[in-house]
Amino acid sequence: MSRTMRAAVIHRFGGPEVLRAESVPEPVAGEGESVIDVRLAGLNYADLEIRAGTYDPPPLPAVLGADVVGRRRSDGRRVAALLRHGGGYAQVAVARDEHTVEVPEDVTDAQALCLLEQGCTAHSALATVGRLRAGESVAVSSAAGGVGHLAVQLARAAGASTVVGLASTPAKRDFVRSLGADHAVGLPEEVREAVPGGVDLYVDSLGGPYLPAALAALAPFGRVVSVGWRAEAPAPVALGDLIERSVGLHGVWMRHVLLAPGLLARTADHLFALARKGLLTGHVDRVVPLAEVGRAHAAVAARQTAGKVLVDVHG
Repeated sequence: MSRTMRAAVIHRFGGPEVLRAESVPEPVAGEGESVIDVRLAGLNYADLEIRAGTYDPPPLPAVLGADVVGRRRSDGRRVAALLRHGGGYAQVAVARDEHTVEVPEDVTDAQALCLLEQGCTAHSALATVGRLRAGESVAVSSAAGGVGHLAVQLARAAGASTVVGLASTPAKRDFVRSLGADHAVGLPEEVREAVPGGVDLYVDSLGGPYLPAALAALAPFGRVVSVGWRAEAPAPVALGDLIERSVGLHGVWMRHVLLAPGLLARTADHLFALARKGLLTGHVDRVVPLAEVGRAHAAVAARQTAGKVLVDVHG
């Protein structure tokens, strides 16, 4: 007889109301995988698009959630893992062993979960693709969000000369300043007011109609690194515009971080080391039980959150 667990399940695509907590069979690990007894799961913006059926829709019924922290059943070790095909909003998850990292004793479950998915995205944008060097200036869009608030801190820890964070409300801009940003502004057009010559690196999480303004905020030889986009509002960029201003446009997709041998583990080790030194702190906006995941989705969609939203799968 198969064991059962509680999970937040969708049986159809739609709004936050399609998420329902119910009992389902536990997943079974295959070759190269491990079963994890989940303590906390992460809620990411991509979950909202998957739930709506507008991005990489999975077979239904489905359990969403791309990151978890808990205990690996095979050895009892505390681990955090990224799940390429979802399954995180549940009391038990199965993860690829190469997508699983052990969590140091002095890093909490909540911090590990804050840092793994969004932290690796932020680090990849700044260092792996953005090639940030000490003394360069950085702008971060959605700087109060899950990726953005870590990117602000990582830029500061990497020796950026000036960090500009973009956020939509005065309260969020105050939060961004508390993270170490030198300036907090509301619009991409305001970046050049803070850094008149333009920034060397712009971490963009919006794309679409915001992309031209992000490129316009660059200094010569600067680069935009996009970690997200709005498919419904594309913004074509002419090659001539890049050449005439000597600027570049790049992208980061976490799937390639997962596929590169050892990169996830190395990046996680670096992030955990910064956290242990007090140089990087994940901000937890709220922790919700499985039954409240739909409401949490609605709050994220309404831009009412800052930092990371976590799901207590036993709450």
